[in-house]
Amino acid sequence: MDSSLNAARRARELAQTADERLDVLVVGLGATGAGAALDAASRGLSVAAVDAHDLAFGTSRWSSKLIHGGLRYLAKGQVGVAYESAVERGVLLRHTAPHLVRAHPYVLPLTSGVSRAQAALVMTGYRLGDGLRAAARTPRRLLPGPTRLTASRTRTLAPFLGEDGLRGGLLSWDGRLLDDARLVVAVARTAAAHGARVLTRCRALELTATGARVRDELTGAEFTIRARAVINATGVWAGGLDPRVRLRPSRGTHLVLRAGALPGLLAGLHVPMPGESNRFALVLPQADGRVHVGLTDEPVDGPVPDVPEVPEEDVTALLDVLNAILETPLPREAVAGAYAGLRPLLDADGDAAGSPGTGTRTADLSRRHAVLADGPLVTVVGGKLTTYRRMAEDAVDQAVSAGNLQAGPSRTARLPLVGAGPQRADVPPRLAERYGSEARAVHELVKAHPEEVGLGVTEGELLWSVRHEGALDEGDLLDRRTRIGLVPEDRAAALPTARALLH
Repeated sequence: MDSSLNAARRARELAQTADERLDVLVVGLGATGAGAALDAASRGLSVAAVDAHDLAFGTSRWSSKLIHGGLRYLAKGQVGVAYESAVERGVLLRHTAPHLVRAHPYVLPLTSGVSRAQAALVMTGYRLGDGLRAAARTPRRLLPGPTRLTASRTRTLAPFLGEDGLRGGLLSWDGRLLDDARLVVAVARTAAAHGARVLTRCRALELTATGARVRDELTGAEFTIRARAVINATGVWAGGLDPRVRLRPSRGTHLVLRAGALPGLLAGLHVPMPGESNRFALVLPQADGRVHVGLTDEPVDGPVPDVPEVPEEDVTALLDVLNAILETPLPREAVAGAYAGLRPLLDADGDAAGSPGTGTRTADLSRRHAVLADGPLVTVVGGKLTTYRRMAEDAVDQAVSAGNLQAGPSRTARLPLVGAGPQRADVPPRLAERYGSEARAVHELVKAHPEEVGLGVTEGELLWSVRHEGALDEGDLLDRRTRIGLVPEDRAAALPTARALLH
């Protein structure tokens, strides 16, 4: 079946879905929900997946873009979580998304703020992490090992570092996504290619043992989707549909620095957080010349917003951490934009259905996921982007059991996502990085519509998103299919063109 998602397919499949009884209904189209739709559909089950907004509208587009091996979890003694992360990183690098996930170098500058004892401890952690890579059978050619750097070499990779007290650096490697939202789009389109009905702008109002009451947010029409099993994969919003769920959301803020703010940065940086032994801020260069700096870990109380706001204190805190290692501190004006995501962390009790804990910081909570079943209603919560596929597999396993469905084991650990096939050498590198084996087809559309919209993105790419990637409005185009919207002035400049291409 065709993997293309667009308005016409949505309308057609929405009408069909209202008239049938499906095997599985998935609610939520972030990474885990899209992954569950793919997992179930690839087992031969009939599947619909709905979201009140768009693909990757929530937490899945606000990550640090890391596909990591769980080193931090290893430091906390969470060996199982760390190993699971290393395995899933290898799956993405080797089999399912080698066009979207690649190894990337990271440097921890050994400044006066990093003691020799702490540096030795970190390097021991890096080596243990390399052991996890080996245990997960990820080849060294895909993920090099850690090493020490001289002060000169460290400044070659990050020329703006202050020289005073810099005695070298520690170099490590981990997985990196070019764009987390694009991963979700690829997963959703692969699910569609296996027959799943991917229906954005459809809000689940109520979940039941036999399906869900749903509202089409484009028309206001309400209807029922009937299914033998329902998977609630709505992340931080899961408790609104399943009252058993108890989460402690955590806000992770990132800054977007203007191009040229940190000139010559050739690797990511790990910067120690003041007063923390195992937490580091991340400084990550982007293809457009900008740099992302993150991330905070602050508890969020009260109602969960659709789009979290970034408080000024988060901006100040991250700038302070970064400026501590710079030769010339950056002013507030160097920050072009900021974004925040909410992590759906399990409560401190370690039980998503337990009573809320109050004494544990969100930074200390486990990233382990949980699958809760109440008959054929299954809720999957917790976890992180790296392990989305395993979370989806566990949720579908439970749905198959609870719904008494006829299906074999998961196939997704070796199932390439859309774009993961052989790449052509005769296309621009930027398109190859974003579209993989589809880059040639995208390039043909770009040649016909070469006008640039922003950040090197062309009208042809936006048209591709409308015709094949399920973009229905300008927000889909600017904030998720591309990341033009991360900087307000860029978004405002591109908005008229995006609107025109939708009509």
